[in-house]
Amino acid sequence: MHFPVYIHIGSLVIHPHVLFESLAYFIGFRIYLWTRRKTEIPSKNMFWVIVGAAVGAALGSKLLYWFENPSILISFWDHGKELLGGKTIVGGLLGGLIGVELAKKWVGITRSTGDDFAFPLLIAIAIGRIGCFLTGLDDHTHGIPTDWITGFDYGDGIPRHPTQLYEIGFLSLFVILLFLIKKVRNRRSQPLPDGAIYQWSMFGYLFFRFWVDFIKPTPHLYLGMNNIQVACVLGMMYFIFVYKPQKPQEQAIKSNTYREGKPNSL
Repeated sequence: MHFPVYIHIGSLVIHPHVLFESLAYFIGFRIYLWTRRKTEIPSKNMFWVIVGAAVGAALGSKLLYWFENPSILISFWDHGKELLGGKTIVGGLLGGLIGVELAKKWVGITRSTGDDFAFPLLIAIAIGRIGCFLTGLDDHTHGIPTDWITGFDYGDGIPRHPTQLYEIGFLSLFVILLFLIKKVRNRRSQPLPDGAIYQWSMFGYLFFRFWVDFIKPTPHLYLGMNNIQVACVLGMMYFIFVYKPQKPQEQAIKSNTYREGKPNSL
């Protein structure tokens, strides 16, 4: 197999990263529109939440990438193209979280909106990772050399951890598990607190990324961790100690308050 594995559609020859990243955005957004809950929140306010998520994700994905190697960041003018081209999923998730919370505060939304984004995000990440895998070594998302049975040769004769495939496998099983938990709880008339699925999905993904990044060839400059792992630790701390899912009765009170035109402060 030769990398990158270009996708041929008729006369078109498309780079795998471009194709699957585009599919990730498209399919993820379609799943969001299909699965989102109908609420009393005006559409224009939800529009600003989505804008906040997009802007925050774009900025976060870039900023976190810049801290992968501070020496390169210091010499920005010599590595500008590399720095402007790179991005990270974890930075995008955490930046998107900040963007959503700021947008909600601005428009006065108090109810949790995270559950609407949980499954679309996880599925979109898995789709995007297909493009990362098919791009090969140029994508810089592969693992370190290994003699494990899972070792994969990306074309240079060296078996490496196919961390993209690990991630796709984890996300696939994780989505199924969360879906089954939600379905069983609803069937038993014991719905999960609003925001619980989002909390579990983000914590689970950050936990996975924290451990899998130990087998990635990125600089581990921060007490034996890389920039992604530091962000994962901070993100997991947020979801444990700060982020609080809303119980059904709390959600009802906040929804009634919003309808009366008296949004609570966050």
